[in-house]
Amino acid sequence: MTAAALRQICKWYVKRNLREHWPSKIADRLLGPQGPIHQEWSIGIVSGASPLRLRHASGTGNPVLTRYSVSDVRALFVADPFLLHVGDLWHMFFEVYNFDADRGEIAWATSRDGFAWTYQKIVLREPFHLSYPYVFEWQGRYYMIPETHQAGSVRLYEAKTFPTEWVCTDTLLQGHRFADSSTFRTDDRWWLFTETNPALAHDTLRLYQAPALRGPWQEHPLSPIIQANPHIARPAGRVLQDGNRILRFAQDCFPVYGTRVRAFEITELTPSTYRERPASFGPLFGPSWRLWTQGGMHHIDAQRLNSHQWIAAVDGWRQVGWPIPEGWQRGR
Repeated sequence: MTAAALRQICKWYVKRNLREHWPSKIADRLLGPQGPIHQEWSIGIVSGASPLRLRHASGTGNPVLTRYSVSDVRALFVADPFLLHVGDLWHMFFEVYNFDADRGEIAWATSRDGFAWTYQKIVLREPFHLSYPYVFEWQGRYYMIPETHQAGSVRLYEAKTFPTEWVCTDTLLQGHRFADSSTFRTDDRWWLFTETNPALAHDTLRLYQAPALRGPWQEHPLSPIIQANPHIARPAGRVLQDGNRILRFAQDCFPVYGTRVRAFEITELTPSTYRERPASFGPLFGPSWRLWTQGGMHHIDAQRLNSHQWIAAVDGWRQVGWPIPEGWQRGR
């Protein structure tokens, strides 16, 4: 039997037998060169003396959150974690892919020490896909810029009641399929990185600037600052400002989406100029022997834990193929 014939049989089998158990969009995405496959994402915590020298924390039961942690919806995976430390409590916001809704929603978990996490609930859902909940505090208020590329825009949400009630207050950008938008403020200006070719190659990074968070936002004259390079274009988590140093984290999406995380130091950033350089000799994270990161890793949100230690929320995936693992059926 030829490989082409085998793929046709696999395709027929999925359409004939799995659609009653899987949402239609998921079933369509399951076909790979060797039959049905799926990336199962989970979330872990790493720590170290520097945001560029982080390791899987000793004594931490990674992954700290999986699809099985989710108690209020049936989840296919969890990914894209972002952290906030408010008072004496750590908050994590992340994507949960809702099995029944067939799209991403934003969930919330809490921790006292940053290492042991308790899932709480879904806190934001829309009639379109949500992911990458880039959450931050500004002037005593809490904001979130989740990925909303299916809405064709970059949307700003504000916490009506933190951390559980969020409302969309502004549309910051329109005109592209914006992915993984990442904002930060320096030199009295706001800046925003976003990838605009997510459907094809994850290879185009644009840069925008504004005098205020709500805008007006304008594209930087050198934007797109990266083109035709899936190794370093797509954002991979919070832009980190450590003293005078600004670090941008990027996904390496070759040979497949979400393979590694790389770091770059921004050395020049003005309304008319932009320069960066690699901040490390190689990837910070990638595929490893750990089961939950065997396929790759694609996200980091590093936070200072104390004067001598950093922690970061990361995610990783493993490939799930034939047979479909126990517990993934609709009736679990």
